[in-house]
Amino acid sequence: MQLDTKIAVVIRTDLQAWQKLNVASFLTSGIAAAFPDCIGEPYEDGSGTKYHALIGQPILIYGADGAALSRALDRALSRNVTAALYTEDMFKTTHDAANREAVRAVERTDLNLVGIAMRAERKVIDKSVDGLKFHS
Repeated sequence: MQLDTKIAVVIRTDLQAWQKLNVASFLTSGIAAAFPDCIGEPYEDGSGTKYHALIGQPILIYGADGAALSRALDRALSRNVTAALYTEDMFKTTHDAANREAVRAVERTDLNLVGIAMRAERKVIDKSVDGLKFHS
């Protein structure tokens, strides 16, 4: 079954492993919050133990340097795709409001991006991440 939409996460490749995992987690939560229809049904095992629902479609994770990450964001924005973002300054904050303040304090072209996530039509995502490789 091929879905009409695609979810892509792009993470800067020079981060430490814990940072990459942290960024991916925060970014996918942004997709889940913006697109509640992408959430599947809750899980239950054979013993009847219940588990939370998950995003019900694959999430493709790409790696990029800072320039390629900014280019992917620019391409997405030019196609009217709103992205979730994570900046390097957000590693220094301790709560959500401070994260928003850190982003608001910087012009878009000067954001020190470490990751973005987006969900849109397959072709739109493909054009936004064109040239990027899957994260390894």
